[in-house]
Amino acid sequence: MPLASASPPVRSQDLPGVAELLEVAVTAVGGTRREGQDAMAQAVRKALSSGEHLAVQAGTGTGKSLAYLVPAIRHAMARDTTVVISTATIALQRQLVDRDLPRLAKALKPALGREPTFAILKGRRNYLCLNKLHGDEQMADPGEEQLFDAFAISAMGRNVKRLHDWASDTETGDRDELVPGVPDNAWRQVSVTARECLGVSRCPVGEDCFAEKARAEAGRADVVVTNHALLAIDAMGEAQVLPEHDVVVVDEAHELVDRVTGAATGELTAGTVAAAARRCGKLVDQALADRLAEAGEGLGMVLEDLPNGRWEAIPQAATGALTVIRDAAGMCRQALGGERREDPEGATGRKLALALLDEVSESVVRVLKAFEEPDPAKRYDVVWLAEQGPDGARHKVLRVAPLSVGGLLRERLFGQRTTVLTSATLALGGSFDALARQWGLPPEKIVSARPEGGVESAGGDSADPVRDPDAPRWKGLDVGSPFAHGRSGILYVAKHLPPPGRDGLAPEYLDEIAGLVEAAGGRTLGLFSSMRAAKQATEALRGRLSVPLLCQGDDSTMLLVKRFAEDTETCLFGTLSLWQGVDVPGPSLSCVIIDRIPFPRPDDPLVAARQKAADSRGGNGFLTVSATHAALLLAQGAGRLLRGTDDRGVVAILDPRIATARYGGFLRASLPPFWQTTDAGKVRAALTRLREA
Repeated sequence: MPLASASPPVRSQDLPGVAELLEVAVTAVGGTRREGQDAMAQAVRKALSSGEHLAVQAGTGTGKSLAYLVPAIRHAMARDTTVVISTATIALQRQLVDRDLPRLAKALKPALGREPTFAILKGRRNYLCLNKLHGDEQMADPGEEQLFDAFAISAMGRNVKRLHDWASDTETGDRDELVPGVPDNAWRQVSVTARECLGVSRCPVGEDCFAEKARAEAGRADVVVTNHALLAIDAMGEAQVLPEHDVVVVDEAHELVDRVTGAATGELTAGTVAAAARRCGKLVDQALADRLAEAGEGLGMVLEDLPNGRWEAIPQAATGALTVIRDAAGMCRQALGGERREDPEGATGRKLALALLDEVSESVVRVLKAFEEPDPAKRYDVVWLAEQGPDGARHKVLRVAPLSVGGLLRERLFGQRTTVLTSATLALGGSFDALARQWGLPPEKIVSARPEGGVESAGGDSADPVRDPDAPRWKGLDVGSPFAHGRSGILYVAKHLPPPGRDGLAPEYLDEIAGLVEAAGGRTLGLFSSMRAAKQATEALRGRLSVPLLCQGDDSTMLLVKRFAEDTETCLFGTLSLWQGVDVPGPSLSCVIIDRIPFPRPDDPLVAARQKAADSRGGNGFLTVSATHAALLLAQGAGRLLRGTDDRGVVAILDPRIATARYGGFLRASLPPFWQTTDAGKVRAALTRLREA
């Protein structure tokens, strides 16, 4: 990707305005100017100029990428700084880096005086480590066999051999550029985490390090594309991961809280402790390593005897086991000592051992510290016990995650730099409040309907004596959509059906699905709340319907979506990844069926803890957590229907609670403004007319 040599910044007054640059950009990509895109670009320009944070809801088809990229590039070149674009998915990263930014850079070069530069930056684990690749025995994962002698004919050996061959060809060492990919266990043999890395100055091949080259390239770029997890790691860590920047644009912002929570979640297993002990085995007194290994075994036995679920209080046996691990890990760490410049050969083993010891110690300390606060609703962290791994080889894992990431985001993201958050789904129930609360932003001060149907709002007004004067200032803007939802789509709620049960899809639900699919002539995307329901519907209807019926899991999701898009009579049924990952414009999709409101599992420990904390503060925990989660997914699922301006069709929600329950209004207000009905006959007639057309 293009990177220019250092050049003096262009004076802001010498640059064309955002409106002029947007016109150039839209013309270059063969598009047309849209009112929502113009409004968003000007709002982003104003935010970057004033430093006030901005949340923008921009419906599918708005052209939001150009709407934030154009003012971001202009800002970077005028200020001689870097703008960071953060996404939740690899697909959007690739769209930005492989398609949008290259075309935009070439189009804007004449107007800006030089070609804007851009780069992509991922976590160190995503890049090939040449030191580990070239056979440092100390870097082999504990417990693994030698790769090229003992099991050269195994799948792992073949994959790692392939990685060695690829290493001589790749220019980036980026895992995502290896096609087809390799399993995680093979990739771990040739990569390191940030903690395991020796550092460029101490590594024998540091000058050729792919990760360091990516960081250097990012440091010279006007725009750096990264992901929410790395953005969170940069915010949480002491060491800087991303280059210096004064602006962050968070695309797919509806995913931000979940991705940050994932990055901030710690895990502890008996196996992790055992691995740390093995790493220490040859570097410290064997008795110390054995003590740590025995402590890990003790933890494993304790956890196996405890039920899965959230810990309201820490079990006494677990306190003892965790304390022993903490003390044993501390003694091993002390014995390892600091860096020894006179022993460069031992640096690798010591670094890897310290990385595992730190991982174990930090998780143990977080778990023990969580229970120092007696009130669960006031604790910083939530602790729970779960199982993971394949059937027959499952093991217990102790997890610790923040009760809320709002404080972290408020202090380390919004408190440090101007932030623009955007997505097709941000205003839930007609307001930005639900997500703003999760981001750590104050509630909206103003909500006013605009003539074109959008919502403009402001939050964090320090003049309001009720509000925290130090709260971040922000504005919310809904720029609407180019789609005429009321004329292009129908929202059908099957109010006559019974509420969904726990024993799978009722016969009435299967009949309803069959009727809709027959009326549509196939062309149906079925979004189910569980894989069990998706498979039940597929098995029950395959022999009943004359159209082809695909189910997630029959093949890779990407290939199934491709087959669905190419055959207008085909249906595709599936679960979570399809709710947000399907983009099929045209006649192949005219009906989206949602079997039930996608509430999170009531026994999810983190969800339960967050609901309880909201209740304890006098709020409505169910609405704040579970209903907000469901509203986001419903809006994303309904958004699969209209992907082009000529698309038409029906979103059918079979769960009658969206029409009858008290929270139904909040959920319906979170959906696009389709024409609504509960009349099944009208819906089937409309689908029949679409099919015949």
